[in-house]
Amino acid sequence: MWLLFLLVACVAAALSCAQLCRAAVAVARATGPAPRPAPAPDPDSADGSATGLTLYEMAYLSGGPRRLADVVLVLMAQQRRLLLAHTGWATVVDPVGLDPVERATLSAIGPDGQRRIPAIREALVADEAVRAVGDRLVAAGLALPAAARGLRNAVRQVQGATVLALLCAAAAYATAPAGEDRGQLLIWFTLPLILTLGTLAVARFELHPYSDWATGAGEERLPGRPGFTAFSPSSPAPVAPLASLMTLALHGPRALTDPTLRAALHSSGA
Repeated sequence: MWLLFLLVACVAAALSCAQLCRAAVAVARATGPAPRPAPAPDPDSADGSATGLTLYEMAYLSGGPRRLADVVLVLMAQQRRLLLAHTGWATVVDPVGLDPVERATLSAIGPDGQRRIPAIREALVADEAVRAVGDRLVAAGLALPAAARGLRNAVRQVQGATVLALLCAAAAYATAPAGEDRGQLLIWFTLPLILTLGTLAVARFELHPYSDWATGAGEERLPGRPGFTAFSPSSPAPVAPLASLMTLALHGPRALTDPTLRAALHSSGA
């Protein structure tokens, strides 16, 4: 019976490590050795900047198109052009978009002027204006293309295989027949553990921080990393507090201090 547990642990370890290696190779190919120029700011964007990253670009590099959608919703809500209810509904107050992403947001809400926030977020993820932000970052070498995403999930799979190997070892130990050398039995389970833990150690050294959106060059452009250029909005300047929007862009809704906005973004809108 213990051989069956060992087989399960080894197969899971081998498959998950192979998946992580494929993801790492895809990231390496997408990143490339030669740095490329930074994306040009979108002249139509209300949060564009002459140097560095725009607020939308920070959000995309930190959390992808869904993070960008959350940022534009909160930006418009803090400027009193949208009302975000804690129940998860967004209502249009001022139906005028200041940039392509805001106009896409209003289109996603629809002519009724009210829609559930999760539905708006999903519509924005598929919108051309949001995809254009990602395309500019990919072209500049700051964001990963679609084919290279999945590194974070691959790391989680290897971590799961590590836990599975430990559980299989415990099960094999518990079900070993009387008289079996249980110490020798457990030694066999060090094989999948060495494979998964060694792969995780290499990934931590070579690939951390794990990102499905930003390349290494993109990570360096974000606040707190070497090479970061301060964000400075151009005209028209956002009325909303810039610090809270940057915090949202970099860390997600959990970092918001406003409980109503935090509940609105986390609500299912049911």
